[in-house]
Amino acid sequence: MALLKRPLLRGLTAALGLLFAVFALFQLNDTNPEIYHQPSVLDAWSWVAFYGLICVLYFVSIFRRVPQILLGLAAAFCLFEMVRSGPGLYANFFEAEKFTMTGASMAPTRSEVELSREFFGALIGLFGVAFLWWQARKALRIHS
Repeated sequence: MALLKRPLLRGLTAALGLLFAVFALFQLNDTNPEIYHQPSVLDAWSWVAFYGLICVLYFVSIFRRVPQILLGLAAAFCLFEMVRSGPGLYANFFEAEKFTMTGASMAPTRSEVELSREFFGALIGLFGVAFLWWQARKALRIHS
């Protein structure tokens, strides 16, 4: 039996799950040495795993409640990553010649660009987790 009964909400949840799957696939590009200077395979795969986890949680939430502990862990990762990458975002906004989120390569002289991307990636992930939490709370009220 599906937890989400409204077709529109089920469709939106599935679409967001697919979007996070696409985000996970994009992270595979972070290991390309032609684009990134000394790419961190561990960092790239941690993002693949993170976005992949959110993707799986979206699809699980269609059929059953997502354990709150998993949502809490995902939110904690988002907040940790935002704190870790926040100084790079600040440097990109206020200390760089001009703010940018794009670039042909991730040279070590512009590491704040990648940190800015990671900050916003974590923020998107946090919004995704918040939506799942909201869904779970709403489902609890309906089934109570």
